[in-house]
Formats: sequence, C-alpha cells, structure tokens
Amino acid sequence: MLNNKNETPALVDRFGRTVDYIRLSVTDRCDFRCVYCMAEDMTFLPHKQVLSLEELEQVAAAFVGLGVKKIRLTGGEPLVRRDAIKLIRAVGALDAELAITTNGSQLVQMAADLKEAGVDRLNISIDSLKEDKFKEMTRTGKLPQVMAGIKAAVDAGFQRIKLNAVVMKGRNDDEVLDLVEYARSSGVDVCFIEEMPLGHISEHDRAEAYCSSDEVRSIIEERYALQPTTERTAGPSRYYRMAGTDSRVGFISPHSHNFCSECNRVRVTVEGRLLLCLGNEHSVDLRETLRQYPDDIERLQQVIIDAMDLKPEKHEFDLDDEPQIVRFMNMTGG
Repeated sequence: MLNNKNETPALVDRFGRTVDYIRLSVTDRCDFRCVYCMAEDMTFLPHKQVLSLEELEQVAAAFVGLGVKKIRLTGGEPLVRRDAIKLIRAVGALDAELAITTNGSQLVQMAADLKEAGVDRLNISIDSLKEDKFKEMTRTGKLPQVMAGIKAAVDAGFQRIKLNAVVMKGRNDDEVLDLVEYARSSGVDVCFIEEMPLGHISEHDRAEAYCSSDEVRSIIEERYALQPTTERTAGPSRYYRMAGTDSRVGFISPHSHNFCSECNRVRVTVEGRLLLCLGNEHSVDLRETLRQYPDDIERLQQVIIDAMDLKPEKHEFDLDDEPQIVRFMNMTGG
C-alpha cells in the first residue's frame, strides 16, 4: 500500500486542492423518503451492483493509504444495511477520523455499538420538531424514534454530535429558533443547510422553497448573537458560537456562499462510482478495478490518483432551471 505520511499529498487536483476527506456510501436504501432527497416511490439498486462490505473496506483503506484523514459513512441510511456494524468496526480501525451521517432511526439500538466500533462523530438529520410536519417531510419517519435516538447518541458520549436541518420556506423555516434551542438543551451542534438541486422532484418548487443561510442567520440573531469561529470539521460547514453554551451553529451554503474553492472532498457511491464533485457528473468506476483486481490495492490507489485530474473547479447549481444532476441525494452518498 502506498504510504504518504510526512510526504507530498497524493491526492491533489488540477487546482491545487488536496483531497483528505472521503464520503463513502454504504447503501442507497433508506427507511425514510425525505422530500428533498428522493422520490416517494423509489427503485433501489440490485444487489449485484452494490459493493460488498469487504469492497467498501478496501476502498476506505486505499484512501487512508493515500493520505485521507477523515471518512464519513453515508447512505441512503447507512445503518439499515445488514451487518453494517462489521464495516464500521473495520473502518474504525483505520488511521482516520470516522463519522457517520444518519437519520437517527436506528440509534436507540446502535448508538453504544457505534461508539465502541470507533465512530468519532455523528451527524443526525432532523428537519422539524413537530410530529406532523416531520412525518410530512420524511414521508415515513417517526419523530419520537429519532429524538430517542439523539438522546441515546448523547448518552453514548461521541466526540461531537451535529444535527442537520435542510431549511425550506413555508415548511420548516418557522422552526429555526426551536431547532437552535433543542440543540442547546441537548448539548449538540446544529447545522442549517440550503437545499441542493439533485434529482427531479415534483413535490415542491425548489426556487420557491429556497431559504438562504443569510436568512436563517438573521432569524437566529433575533435571539442570539453569533460569533464567527475558525473551527472546522473538514466539511463545508461554517461555524458560529453563541454565549452560554458549547453548542455551535453551522451553515452549509452551496448557493449563497459557494465553498468550491476550498473543496477537500470526494464521494464514492455504493455501486463504486468515485464522484469528484457533488454538483457534477465527473466520475470514475472503482467497482471494475475492485472486481477485476481484487487483491491489488496499489492499482486501485493509482486509479484514484489519476481521477483527481477530473475534479472540476466548481459546481453549477441553479434553482431556476431543471436540475443538471438527475441522481437523487440517496444515490450520491450524503
């Protein structure tokens, strides 16, 4: 295996950006059907197209050997995959920070096991604190189950927990302060996200539902002064502190405050597609290499290195046009 510790970074794109963070999808399946993430009636990948747990572990190890310092396991909902804990233990043993993005539905049963397996950080999606609205936005989710999962995660003692909320006008923009208060009372962070135009949806008009991070920040500052901080977690969130709490407020702003110039991330879908950008289709098929040369990790690493030349300078999100990216967020890997 290539080892780039204390050497020149192996994963550098044409624009001089070092990639040291990978988001690895465990599954495209999910027990929720969030309105901004997927259609209500979904067709999921057949089993043969999905990377095995062993192949996913190989991908993670290959990236760590190339200097990646953070791995985030995503989905779909990663914790609904059978035997996912085996993969999590294997990845948790690698020399990289391990985080998971989850909808929280499985945390009552799994939070303690995840902590024991080496998970450092959790991101938990929760867009509403009202049961009827939560059900409307997730289509199938149960708010009490998720809130119990958040408590179980807090009790398990993760290094950091962050709540993620996609803010949509007319849907949950009236709950911004409620979500901040819930984060403060729970001792966790909260991050507000601008909706990303991935996949064709008919449930709502994305341009009409768009709520910018600046608008959300203004709502919060009606009650709390937000102090900018240089704290980062390798992702695109920009964090602010509030008086009287250790909880931070973050913003992910792909439209209003484009973060492409600092991008240090790539994604691997559960079918082994290495996506060089969330908002573009530039990609390389890793599954072919994994299955044709299953024991040749250096060959896999060279494919990854070569793919860096395909990473585009920026995404091209436009809320007023039809989405250029037809894959849904559950196919992308968070």
